Amino acid sequence: MTFIRSWRFITLLLASLSLSLSMTHLLELPQRMRFDQHLWVQVTVVENVYRLFGSVGAVFEIATILTAVILIVLVRKSGSTVYWTMGGALFFVAAFLSWIVFVMPMNGEFAHLLTHPVPVDWTRYRDQWEYAHAGNAVIKIIGFSLLVISVLRETPRTIATSGAMVQPVI
Repeated sequence: MTFIRSWRFITLLLASLSLSLSMTHLLELPQRMRFDQHLWVQVTVVENVYRLFGSVGAVFEIATILTAVILIVLVRKSGSTVYWTMGGALFFVAAFLSWIVFVMPMNGEFAHLLTHPVPVDWTRYRDQWEYAHAGNAVIKIIGFSLLVISVLRETPRTIATSGAMVQPVI
């Protein structure tokens, strides 16, 4: 396996791990939006069921962006592949920036809920937090798809098997 192929694998693996955390939020959204105030605050803030998302998830987020940016440099002379790779990287950057703008401030607000009463308009905070996570999942789905397309663009259109050329089924 060449260095570039290995780097692509690492980038795709990290991107899939980052996406998996966001997909968790997206898949939980319908049920969590039905939680009453007490249950939502208990699960999200007090019990902090997403504790590792902030530490382990942050590693996946940053590592995905860094490996994708390096991959852009590695495939810069590979025709349209570089544009698909760049698009994928930009979507992961956009998801991270979205997290900084929309989710991180809510995490700060939730930290206050451990020692202060829950505000009357708590659903405003919940909605921003939940929908921003769901939006990030969609952004990452697009980014991951673009990274996969970048690999598929360089996949040979024909595969040699037993001395005969066969068209792959895709």
